[in-house]
Amino acid sequence: MAVNTVPVRATHAEQVEDWREAVRTAAGLLVDLGVADTAYVEACVASVEKNGPYIVLTKGVALAHAQVEAGVTSEGIGLLRLAEPVVFGHPANDPVDLVFAFSTSGGDAHLAMIRRFGLALGGDLPARAREAAPDRLEDVLCAVAVDD
Repeated sequence: MAVNTVPVRATHAEQVEDWREAVRTAAGLLVDLGVADTAYVEACVASVEKNGPYIVLTKGVALAHAQVEAGVTSEGIGLLRLAEPVVFGHPANDPVDLVFAFSTSGGDAHLAMIRRFGLALGGDLPARAREAAPDRLEDVLCAVAVDD
């Protein structure tokens, strides 16, 4: 039986100034959960500044993350849904209205979380996140936040 063991936090916002604010808001949800600190939030932004918009995985969806060493204490998942999509600079998948963020303890847990997101994004997670009422967004994350 799948059990939700990863803490989740989600929010809806009408708009943000730019992709940096979107990433900071999504990763900031991990700080709110107590699974990461502000150094991790800034590492998520720095990763995109250094590597470009590689976190924009598919149409309208970004997955913010950084190295574990950058201030993670445990696993967590955050989601920022935007009414007004934001541009990351991705040539095919902009603009972005769903910014997921995750933290893990590293190693196998990091790969497992990426696999979970891959499966969920290949399914109906984006559509469910876009359609959910604001107070039901965290329920949508259960597709990712379960042990196999």
